[in-house]
Amino acid sequence: MSEYENHETIARRYIDVWNEQDPGKRRALIDELFTAGATYTDPLAAVAGAGEIDRVVGGAQQQFAGLRFGLGAGPVDGHHDLARFTWELGAPGAEPLVVGFDVIVLEQGRIAHVHGFLDKVPA
Repeated sequence: MSEYENHETIARRYIDVWNEQDPGKRRALIDELFTAGATYTDPLAAVAGAGEIDRVVGGAQQQFAGLRFGLGAGPVDGHHDLARFTWELGAPGAEPLVVGFDVIVLEQGRIAHVHGFLDKVPA
């Protein structure tokens, strides 16, 4: 697998975490994809560890029930242990309600840090 394909795969799996509605399956995905001490930081949250990341994801799912996350229109861009990509949250086929931009830092192929930015949020 090329470096680009690996970054693309990890970004897609990361989005899968945000869409997984079953709490047990979601936690298993987090445990598999993130390092034990992973951090997640965006304008609304700054947490560390799988349990706290899971709590943030579950909270977003409750707040935006029925909506889905997806990768944005642009490519996943990555090099070395870094990847950046846009994502969208909305109803399938509709204008996204939220648009963001994330940078992930990898350690041995797993996510160690997520730095999230919100480009479009509901008023």
